[in-house]
Amino acid sequence: MKRFQKFATTAIMTAFLAGFLYQSPVEAKSISLNYANFPPAPTFPCVQMEDWKAKVETQTQGKVRINTFPGGTLLGARDMMDGVISGQADIGCLCMAYQPGRFLVTNAVSLPLGIPDSKTGSLVLTDLFKKENPKAFNKVKVLALFTTAPANIMSRKRVATLPDLKGMDLRASGGAAEILKTWGANQIGMPMSATPEALQKGVIQGLFSSLEVMKDLKFAEECAYVTLTNTVVYPFAVIMNLDRWNALPEDVKTVMEGLSREQALWTGNYMDDHVKEAVTWSKETHKVEFVALDSATSQAWNQTLSPITDKWIKKASAKGFDGKNIVDTIKTLIQKHGKDS
Repeated sequence: MKRFQKFATTAIMTAFLAGFLYQSPVEAKSISLNYANFPPAPTFPCVQMEDWKAKVETQTQGKVRINTFPGGTLLGARDMMDGVISGQADIGCLCMAYQPGRFLVTNAVSLPLGIPDSKTGSLVLTDLFKKENPKAFNKVKVLALFTTAPANIMSRKRVATLPDLKGMDLRASGGAAEILKTWGANQIGMPMSATPEALQKGVIQGLFSSLEVMKDLKFAEECAYVTLTNTVVYPFAVIMNLDRWNALPEDVKTVMEGLSREQALWTGNYMDDHVKEAVTWSKETHKVEFVALDSATSQAWNQTLSPITDKWIKKASAKGFDGKNIVDTIKTLIQKHGKDS
């Protein structure tokens, strides 16, 4: 009897282990990751998110499934970094401009240094990050970096001179905020998602941002004028919880790392093309007037901005960074990548 019980117990354990070993490869193929984003689904960071998701799922042959959460449904704009660090989301899209002090190095691309378009800005930011490896990102894995197209003034009243701009309440954040203050406008800080309602209620008279939002967020319905300054870009990063990253199989890590530079280029090209589309749509659908500054006026506006860069260099240097070297690096990268734009 005892011999039979011993045999039965051994058989059960063998069957259990066999079942476990049989199931393990299947379970290993089912990796589900939650990706949080803060702007509405039609906007370019969410388009980038869906493109990245599709490529990861395809290139891992279905081993990884990405669940996307646009519109702040999982994490808001200002909670993104800490939310990903704590594991509230596995992956998140971060706009560094919302926390200029925390992301000092990468926000340097928001200085008025003449980045001409999103493609150039995205490649500049990617290379700057690789060179500087900022400690601000030590608690996450950075999967991709990109920028908006240059910012322009979208407003309810026509702006053609600096006196026209003086005292206007305009939404902006990060480096763009400093530019508006220098030009005499009142910078109002708020997430982009809150801006449409603020415009409708008259809390602000316009905003300072890249022009795809004229179509994506329907600002063309509220802003009859656009003043073309093409002054500054906003930097973004796709970040991942470090524990979740470290737990991924090596082949999945290889796929994601392989997409990093490709996503900078893809997002930059998408953004630049989409801005052109939004401009055409705004003109044809809502008869928006685009005010182009003549060369003398544009030069006069830009000359007022040099103290912003000087101030940033001093601030960065005081915090232990080589501020001048970072600015010089960005200028060199603009020349390098701008040639192909």
